Order: sequence, then structure tokens, then C-alpha cells
Amino acid sequence: MLNDALGHFTPRDLAAFLTLVGAWAGVTLLIEHAPRRFPSTSNLMAQYRREWMVQFVARDPRIFDSQIIGQLRQGTSFFASATLIAIGGTLALLGEVERLIGLADDLMDGTAPVIVWEVKILVIVAFLTNAFLKFVWANRLFGYCAVVMAAVPNDPADPAALPRAQKAAEINITAARGFNRGLRALYFALTAAAWLLGAWALLLAVAITLMVLLRREFASLSRAVLMRPEGDGPDTRS
Repeated sequence: MLNDALGHFTPRDLAAFLTLVGAWAGVTLLIEHAPRRFPSTSNLMAQYRREWMVQFVARDPRIFDSQIIGQLRQGTSFFASATLIAIGGTLALLGEVERLIGLADDLMDGTAPVIVWEVKILVIVAFLTNAFLKFVWANRLFGYCAVVMAAVPNDPADPAALPRAQKAAEINITAARGFNRGLRALYFALTAAAWLLGAWALLLAVAITLMVLLRREFASLSRAVLMRPEGDGPDTRS
């Protein structure tokens, strides 16, 4: 049955799909394991999260830190809920494939069999599902981080204070990594939707998505600010 389904896809479609998956996996690998001499924004923020926990040990009171963790959890909860709604809507689209084919008749010269449209929609669902799972796990990890932070002794001189804060930092970084992976999965879910218009549209969407992600991680103003040496004046670029 799988071979029959694959038989309806052109070599161009298969190449575009492999490019989509390769770009998704490759950009994640590059961002998370960027060279030390040219770190990504995510890598730079990880260092600030570690510094946050160092400052947290001596901060009194610690209400500010608990508020930040609460806001981070709210963000993951929002995206998890929104992604779950998107999954439901995309699955509902499977029951409207005939109408989708009718729309495709107006936009393209030829139409593919129903199985082709269903597979393309399922690819979108797969990315959305991955995003949902990442958001849920990130939310749980931020909760773990809050618990570990609460276990940090109030006395900065306590020998357990800094080690526990460092544990909280690493859990925080892991949660942020999961959240960022979820966001990237959403990017590529939208990218995969371009496949409904054909292989060339998917390849173009992959290229645009890669440019957006790479710019934000390696060439954005926010990264330039994070890279600026301490004590330098503000960046006046627009």
C-alpha cells in the first residue's frame, strides 16, 4: 500500500519532501551546535540563563524570578493550546479533501489522486504534532525548574545554593531548547502547507523559511546586542 501511495508522487515531489525534512533537521543541528566563535542567538541566551541563576542565588526577594518562570510557562501553554487547535483543524481538512481538490482545479492545470493530498496534509499534521509535544515538554521542564529554584537555600553562603541554582539553569536551558524546537516545527508546518501548491512551491517555502531562521539566529539585531561587549553604547541602527 505504501508503494502504491509513493507511486503517485513525482521524483520532484520526493526531492522536495526530503529537502523539507533535511532543512528542518539541519537547521536545528546548526542552531543548537553552532561554532563557539559564531554562536547562535539560542546559544547566547543559554549563557544568560546560566548567569540568571547565579544572580538568583543572591537576590532577595526572589519574586521577580518566580514571575519570569510563570511567564515562560504561560508562553508554552499558549503555544501548546494553539497548536492543538491547529492539529484539529488540519485533521478536519482530511474530511474535505474533495473540496480541496476542487480548489486545486482552479489554481493548477492537473490534480493528483486523493491519497497524494492526504499524505501532504498528514505531513503538516506530523510537524504540528511534533511542535505540540515539544511545547508540552517545555512547559513541564519550566515547572521542574521552578521547583529546583524553590529548593535553593535563601542563604547565598550555603554550599548547596550555587549547585542547585546551576541545576535549575540547565533545566531552564533544556526547556528553552524544547520550546525553540516547537517554534521551528511550527515554521516548517507552515512551510509544508506550500506543498499543496506543488513541489516548486514547497522548495521555495523551504528556502524562505531557512533564510528567516538563519537570519534570526545569526544575523539579527538582537544577536548583535547580545554579542556587544559590556559597557558599549546602544546600537543606533534601525
